[in-house]
Amino acid sequence: MIAYLGRIVHDNDAESKLDDDVSSISKSLDLQGSIENGDVSSLASKDFGGLYSVKPLFLIKPSGAEDISRVVKLASRTSNLTVAARGNGHSINGQAMAEGGLVIDMCSTEKNHFEFLPINGSHYIDVSGGALWEDVLTRCVSRYGYAPRSWTDYLSLTVGGTLSNAGVSGQAFRYGPQTSNVTELEVVTGKGEITVCSETLNSELFFGVLGGLGQFGIITRARIKLQQAPDMVRWIRVVYSEFEEFTRDAEFLVTQKEGESFDYVEGFVFCNNDDPFNGWPSVPLDPGHEFNPTHIPQTAGSVLYCLEVAFHYRNSDNPTVDTAFTKWIPYKTVDYEHQKRNSWGPIIDPVAVNGLLGRLRFVEGLKSQVDVSYTKFLLRVNRAEEQVKANGTWDGPHPWLNLFVSKSDVVNFDRTVFKTMLKDGVGGPMLIYPLLRSKWDDRTSVVLPEGEIFYIVALLRFVPNGPSVEKSVAQNREIVNWCIKV
Repeated sequence: MIAYLGRIVHDNDAESKLDDDVSSISKSLDLQGSIENGDVSSLASKDFGGLYSVKPLFLIKPSGAEDISRVVKLASRTSNLTVAARGNGHSINGQAMAEGGLVIDMCSTEKNHFEFLPINGSHYIDVSGGALWEDVLTRCVSRYGYAPRSWTDYLSLTVGGTLSNAGVSGQAFRYGPQTSNVTELEVVTGKGEITVCSETLNSELFFGVLGGLGQFGIITRARIKLQQAPDMVRWIRVVYSEFEEFTRDAEFLVTQKEGESFDYVEGFVFCNNDDPFNGWPSVPLDPGHEFNPTHIPQTAGSVLYCLEVAFHYRNSDNPTVDTAFTKWIPYKTVDYEHQKRNSWGPIIDPVAVNGLLGRLRFVEGLKSQVDVSYTKFLLRVNRAEEQVKANGTWDGPHPWLNLFVSKSDVVNFDRTVFKTMLKDGVGGPMLIYPLLRSKWDDRTSVVLPEGEIFYIVALLRFVPNGPSVEKSVAQNREIVNWCIKV
């Protein structure tokens, strides 16, 4: 079998011959799934970044871990054959491709495992590594009223894919990234062995795989922590003209105790102009609410800052959500017998929305808010995807750049990158918000900056084909080189 595959790799037979080879290899490997010719037009030759396109030898569509094991065992015994696990193809720089090698389509396994597990008073979901987070959300909430604690902004990603990176969104300041919310993995190692691992069982593999970018094994199953899901979300955006005030308020919110802050905290930079993609129109949450630039201080510069927060509640709690309070109730001294308490979370009164907003220093008159269902809030980027697909931008190149920046460097980063290099925007969101190092497990493969508070920066470019792509890639390189130099 290995010699036969080696002949294909070296001889580069004609396309017509490959069709026969597909059938022969499938039978030899005894796969329950299927194999397809790695045609250049297939999904295996592309990714979301759109910057590279390479042709694999074959696209494997496994039925489960056993098929993946057989493929990896074959590759491990073949000196020049590479394997890449492809989730939903949202890599940016070709990480899920294998030129002349084997690409494993993990999405073909997405529905072969889904189990709700109550264990010692806690709740978990066991899912395939190829499952999409959006499906995990809808199935968990609709069937059981529970949901994972930590998310990514965009949910059309696979469980194994985000756990192989980190998995970060606005809940990470409280619960940590998705890699901090998984208790058990099933992994196909580089030798093709199917291994179950956890913090106490095969722990070196467990922590190596989490954030390991797929280089320590392929995640085929994950056990994820759940919490009871709320019904609704109060979703709010407020605007700042000064970076220091924006970061001070964001850091204040993410360092408060549970029950004394919002449930989600993110932020982004936008241009101080009326550009529909980069400027004021990108801020309002309600289409009926217009951004009024007359409220912007005269001292404002070329860019402004938006703090995005959200508060979870049940339908029965709606009157309490808006309750203002003048005195903070110490979390440890609350009389639980006489305070309203939700089974899914902390006491409502100490986190009244108006009371929290009253502590912040945003520009008066530049606030936008809506109330949406919990699932609608978490699927917010998926709805934006539909709009971008309609205008044809979604399928174009995406020269994105994602960075972690330490708190000690973030003011300098803002001054040099946002206010100078990117003062005209990037044709898409420029995210920036604080995270807490103590919420991350330093045993995983993820590398973090020094200090308790650090920032994630995400430049999510949407650019047309042509010179603008090369210009964006060059600008990304310039930013990274400046970071290294500084």
